[in-house]
Amino acid sequence: MTQDVEMKDRQTPSQSVSSAVPSTLQHLKEISSIIETGSYAKEIRRISRAIRLTMGLRRKLTAPVLSAFLDFALVPSSDAHTRLSPYLPKEDEHDMEVETTILAAQSPGKHLLPELEIYCYLLVLLFLIDQKKYNEAKSCSSASIVRLKNLNRRTVDVLAARLFFYYSYSYELTGDLAEIRGNLLALHRVATLRHDELGQETLLNLLLRNYLHYNLYDQAEKLRSKAPRFEAHSNQQFCRYLFYLGKIRTIQLEYTDAKESLLQAARKAPVAARGFRIQCNKWAILVRLLLGEIPERTIFMQKGMEKALKPYFELTNAVRIGDLELFRAVAEKFAATFNNDRTHNLIVRLRHNVIRTGLRNISISYSRISLADVAKKLRLDSANPVADAESIVAKAIHDGAIDATLDHANGWMVSKETGDLYSTNEPQIAFNSRIAFCLNMHNEAVRALRFPPNTHKEKESAEKRRERQQQEQELAKHIAEEDDDDF
Repeated sequence: MTQDVEMKDRQTPSQSVSSAVPSTLQHLKEISSIIETGSYAKEIRRISRAIRLTMGLRRKLTAPVLSAFLDFALVPSSDAHTRLSPYLPKEDEHDMEVETTILAAQSPGKHLLPELEIYCYLLVLLFLIDQKKYNEAKSCSSASIVRLKNLNRRTVDVLAARLFFYYSYSYELTGDLAEIRGNLLALHRVATLRHDELGQETLLNLLLRNYLHYNLYDQAEKLRSKAPRFEAHSNQQFCRYLFYLGKIRTIQLEYTDAKESLLQAARKAPVAARGFRIQCNKWAILVRLLLGEIPERTIFMQKGMEKALKPYFELTNAVRIGDLELFRAVAEKFAATFNNDRTHNLIVRLRHNVIRTGLRNISISYSRISLADVAKKLRLDSANPVADAESIVAKAIHDGAIDATLDHANGWMVSKETGDLYSTNEPQIAFNSRIAFCLNMHNEAVRALRFPPNTHKEKESAEKRRERQQQEQELAKHIAEEDDDDF
């Protein structure tokens, strides 16, 4: 009796492991059947659904599970199986026993579909990146790109777009992003010739990221302006494109267009993509400050962003007050943060805005003030502060930042009385911009509506309707749970 109890207790761990491993493997087999169905029926939406399901299983992928799936999906003697198997080491003898038990219990169906082969590349690449084996991920992604160049199937395009992203991501993690720029340009040219629009927008974003990583803004703008334009197919890729466009416009001093692009990217990004939204908000805050606007406090108090946006909150406070000394202190205190965010050059540009804001506050507070007092209040630390204050006041009057006159003989700045703002066209212009923004958002929402094909020609059966509703529910669930690493 005692020996039987001990034997049962010893069998419990192995049973728990064997029951846990087949569950993930079974899910992968179901996903492979979806890919197979989509390939034969030439339905791209099924391939997209398979990728969304895979992202939900990403954290459960292990070497034994992937080895078992490769044996199931690929012929053991094939090139793909031979190339991918070395990336999946056997963890221990127990895992090998579990794997052989699974394979013996379930007879694998062998497939030779290119979609399944590319899907196996994607799974192994995800596993290597999650295990932080970046050099192996580089070689695996390079091999997958070589294989993709020989495939021209529309059902592969969705999988290829993901592989392009992780191909660039693996090289970025190792600091070798410049090595693949020529290859990305060649892939973009091939995608254009094949009318692969999803691949085009993915590769265009990767190329823009590649150029911006090395501060090649002029080359990025030339590529963006000459690349073919079409309707966006992926919300994620469109958000990235808007973000990169906003950065380019900011460097080119086109702040109004940059603000629109950055705010639109932040609004369209999924809630789960917190890191991407934080970057969008950082650049949007600086652009608004450079435009002379003060962002609302609610922007800095968004859930999960308070700590990341704290340096920019203090910077905004310094600009709002117009205190040049406080601005210098904040810039020095968070210099490391601004350098990591690659926004230090924009911070340098803000100095003039701080001086202008302080001068505007002075002109509102004083009807007449000497230039020496202006220099003292602005805390100008130059060799000749009075002369600098005179030139700053003269430029501000010329640009229309303040409504005042300069008395050179007496060394005074004389402010004019402020009139009634509502007697001007300013309120009308503000309301017109808000109405145009709302109409633009409504038009974009209407264009983003999607309808099943041929709904007006044929009536769908109850089974098809149930399948469609189930896919819509899964789509809504997985869009809400998109991983951060896609951004």
